[in-house]
Amino acid sequence: MAAIPKRIEKETQKLDQEPPPGVSARPSHENYRHFHIMMAGPEGTPYEMGNYELELFLPDGYPMEPPKVRFLTKIYHPNIDKLGRICLDVLKDKWSPALQIRTVLLSIQALLSSPEPSDPLDTTVADHFIQNGAEATEQARQWNKMHAMTGKS
Repeated sequence: MAAIPKRIEKETQKLDQEPPPGVSARPSHENYRHFHIMMAGPEGTPYEMGNYELELFLPDGYPMEPPKVRFLTKIYHPNIDKLGRICLDVLKDKWSPALQIRTVLLSIQALLSSPEPSDPLDTTVADHFIQNGAEATEQARQWNKMHAMTGKS
């Protein structure tokens, strides 16, 4: 097995010792670049009490390239599409090698707390949030109950 790059090793240790609140991130046993993430839905949001499974992959170009992250748990959110892809500036043009896995996870949590329907990945969901925020929030709550609170890990 190839040696783990120092940067990834350090970040993995830090995630283990000081995980972001409500998040657990564990590297896969088969591939140190592939992380299994469990993220609690932030309090005061339609995602509250939900447990969301995500996968995070560090490309060979990391840290010069951003990690690839996606939701494996279905979620009703204007910035996350049906395939779980996430529309987030730090995963694209605002990425900087100074950022870390931890920063990315905190940014995703912040996105759950404040959806950006004006910069959507799923336009149908975004339109719903713009045209009827209360109904869209209720829909997000229903999906949270159905997909993120089922007790399966």
